Amino acid sequence: MYDSILVATDGSETATVAAEHAIELARQVDGTVDVIAVLESRTEYDNAIVDPAEVDRRRREQATAALEDISESAADADVPVETEIRTGVPSEEIVAYADEQGIDAIVIGARGRSSLRGALLGSTVDRVVRTAAQPVLVVGGAEPSQ
Repeated sequence: MYDSILVATDGSETATVAAEHAIELARQVDGTVDVIAVLESRTEYDNAIVDPAEVDRRRREQATAALEDISESAADADVPVETEIRTGVPSEEIVAYADEQGIDAIVIGARGRSSLRGALLGSTVDRVVRTAAQPVLVVGGAEPSQ
């Protein structure tokens, strides 16, 4: 049923939990995992104080580290894994990758690195759920107990 599973990561805790779910699901169905990290193309900076090249370099390093961590976890579970970093609008790139690669299911964390609680669920995840042709498993989202 699910030969190939795509997990999207931004390096957040919720994305890590989503990756764990994707790897376990792939292990159970003898499938593969593709991992995508999307570097947001819409700029967060528009002044001369911030060097865009430095911001992009740091974001790429963070994405690479997140992909490497997930790849190691997949290898430990004997699950084949492919990784990719893209630049663009995250929801669009996630859905495009899934379509291009013939992915059977998408796993994504309910919240990411956004500074606003739940903002990711209101934007990227919502758009992926609404536009993907594949089933989407949204992991996390519950507020931690205080």
